[in-house]
Amino acid sequence: MVQAKTWVLIRHFEGFPKESDFELRVEQLPEPNDGEVLLEALFLSVDPYMRPFSRFRMKEGDVMIGTQVAKVIQSRNPAFPVGSHVVGRCGWRTHTVCDGTDLTPIMPDWPQDVPMSLALGTVGMPGLTAVYGIEEVLGLREGETLLVNAAAGAVGSVVGQIAKIKGCKVVGSAGSDAKVAFLRELGFDEAFNYKTVGSLEEALKKAAPDRYDCYFENVGGHFSSVAVQQMKDFGRIAVCGCISLYNDTVPQTGPYPHLTMIVKQLKMEGFMQSRWEHKHPESLKRLMAWVQEGKLQRREHVTLGFEKMPSAFMGLLQGDNLGKALVKV
Repeated sequence: MVQAKTWVLIRHFEGFPKESDFELRVEQLPEPNDGEVLLEALFLSVDPYMRPFSRFRMKEGDVMIGTQVAKVIQSRNPAFPVGSHVVGRCGWRTHTVCDGTDLTPIMPDWPQDVPMSLALGTVGMPGLTAVYGIEEVLGLREGETLLVNAAAGAVGSVVGQIAKIKGCKVVGSAGSDAKVAFLRELGFDEAFNYKTVGSLEEALKKAAPDRYDCYFENVGGHFSSVAVQQMKDFGRIAVCGCISLYNDTVPQTGPYPHLTMIVKQLKMEGFMQSRWEHKHPESLKRLMAWVQEGKLQRREHVTLGFEKMPSAFMGLLQGDNLGKALVKV
């Protein structure tokens, strides 16, 4: 019988998450029944969506939601042989017994020289989010100018690079000088630290005097209010996240973009990558090809130890990470 460590949400977050909102527990797992497998987590993802989704996808006492790369260590399901690897929505737990419903096998031809942790990042949900935001929502075209904020994160860094692959000008905003330097390494045409510029409006104007065709939104709040004013007529906005709002105890108010959207005839659309799940296999192959061709660079922010899941999550929410935030068990 295997012991599993789990992180449980013992109270819903009020404002910024605290260590006391979580509790580390140990449970005894049964042997797998027919059709079931026993998984051992290798890498666990921490993502901004966990903060808002915990409110309406979880109740107090539930294991924290999340995705992991895991190894099959026992199997009574022929679809998942012992020794194979999967991506699973198993939550914050070291071991899991499940029937395979929420498991996706790692690509069978996964290259040995590519870290399997990328299945949680560039060649996983964040990479897919970037692809669909650019292609399905924005319809980004060669020669256009794209703005992306939180650009040094798991999604934003891939967004910018794919836009460059497609022959576009890319402007990125990030929250530290080190992150700005990283964006320049990735080939962003312009990058700035939104925390140190004297005027966000002037920084956006300087980076793209002719304004923006497309805007990939990860932040929301004040940044969004200013950025919308810098769009070209008929500009398109893909709303992926709003991390500046997630920890508010009092909702932010205005200014509101409606008049600007009418006058400029803007299109703004929220989305999640799961809408195009039927395209995942082909999209993941393209992402992997770009990685192998050197067109997609990646950076991972790895925290060692399952016991540090809460601190890794809180660090992500305050912007400590450069690239994809992960915990290695």
